[in-house]
Amino acid sequence: MISATAGALLAVSLASTPLMQRQLSPAEASIFGKGEKFSSNTNLRLPELTRPVNILVMGVKVLTSDLANPPEEAKNQSYHALVNSFEGLTDTLLLLRFDPEKRKLSVMSIPRDTRTYIANHGMTKINEANYYGGPALSAKSVSELLGGVGIDRYVTINVQGVEALIEALGGVTVHVPRDMKYQDDSQHLYINLKAGRQHLNGDQTLQLLRFRYDENGDIGRIQRQQMVMRALMEQALNPTTVARFPKILSVIQSHIDTNLTVEELVALVGFGTQINRSNTKMLMVPGEFSSPGEYIASYWLPSPSKIQALMAQHFDFGTSDLKDINPNTLKIAVQDSTEQEKGLQKVMERLKTAGYNNVYEAKPWTEPLRVTRIVAEWGDISSAEAVRRSLGYGEVRIENTGDLQSDVTIQLGKDALQPPKKAASSAKKSAETQQETPRLILPSSD
Repeated sequence: MISATAGALLAVSLASTPLMQRQLSPAEASIFGKGEKFSSNTNLRLPELTRPVNILVMGVKVLTSDLANPPEEAKNQSYHALVNSFEGLTDTLLLLRFDPEKRKLSVMSIPRDTRTYIANHGMTKINEANYYGGPALSAKSVSELLGGVGIDRYVTINVQGVEALIEALGGVTVHVPRDMKYQDDSQHLYINLKAGRQHLNGDQTLQLLRFRYDENGDIGRIQRQQMVMRALMEQALNPTTVARFPKILSVIQSHIDTNLTVEELVALVGFGTQINRSNTKMLMVPGEFSSPGEYIASYWLPSPSKIQALMAQHFDFGTSDLKDINPNTLKIAVQDSTEQEKGLQKVMERLKTAGYNNVYEAKPWTEPLRVTRIVAEWGDISSAEAVRRSLGYGEVRIENTGDLQSDVTIQLGKDALQPPKKAASSAKKSAETQQETPRLILPSSD
């Protein structure tokens, strides 16, 4: 693959000029890791990462009504049309850490309604930072929210770019968790998806990502974003993706704004194709919804001490005053995908026998699973691994796709219905695919 593509990639695609649609002042540019290199492409090989790097990814949706001076061709539209711009509120905020030393990728989702301080604008929603000050102010605000972590580069992509990217990658196969139907004629936004596992094209994937009209609102959308990101990594990030990178980049180039060079982009994509999927950690800023009437607007209220714990564990940044979690108080949600009530009750009894007394049944998991998933909702790997050992089967995942009121969510698969010997064999096979992970201990209080 390298011999067939490296020469063409290096000759045609690799440029030292960032793919920037917006200009940064020297002061703004200095926020991003002071421009230090983190990739190399010696001996005509594909570029490779040379150190850990943090990338801020911003997804924006800009309508004609969001701009004081929309493009001429959009002024006479009878609805709020999408504009190929990067100047609006951010619908999506992600901080990605690519770590070539530990062979690990950590993805931190930041809810758009997170209440935080934005310089010169006070306490407000973090999605306003890009509107007020572009990528530099967004990076500064995210860094301060996360305790001062450094940010090396940024990528802004609008919804048109997301659609083009999914199309260029050939679509994505995911399980749509529920029927989704929504209509907004003022934006020409029409969402109509049926529940079930299916292959989605670019437009359908956008429908899945933009839907937020359920009990979890924007947090539910983050859960679906994590599902799509993991599916893309499993299906689309492979060596052939690197070979097609010039074509993919040309498709979405007009819809992205970034201070990454193409060389750096290729290095990041190359790392993504090689990373073990069990070493991909999906996280979210821990917090809670504000109470009705507590503020004029509704917010996601972040927990500083829990943020500190996650940053120390998954971003190698800072330290935290931590203590062991007591299994007796660990909140464990069980979601059944097997439709076998006896299996569900057996699992709950087994956990209580093992000393887990805060176990409850949550809404069923609608996707039929072969292997049980033990989801560490807030990055608590050690507790999730302990639960897996108590069950004797399943695979541990770090993501936020389960019951958000829990510390650990168990999504029961068919392996939960097997006799103990077979279940233990499945657990052993699952464990062999997991890389040994350091113990995570969570803070004593907020």
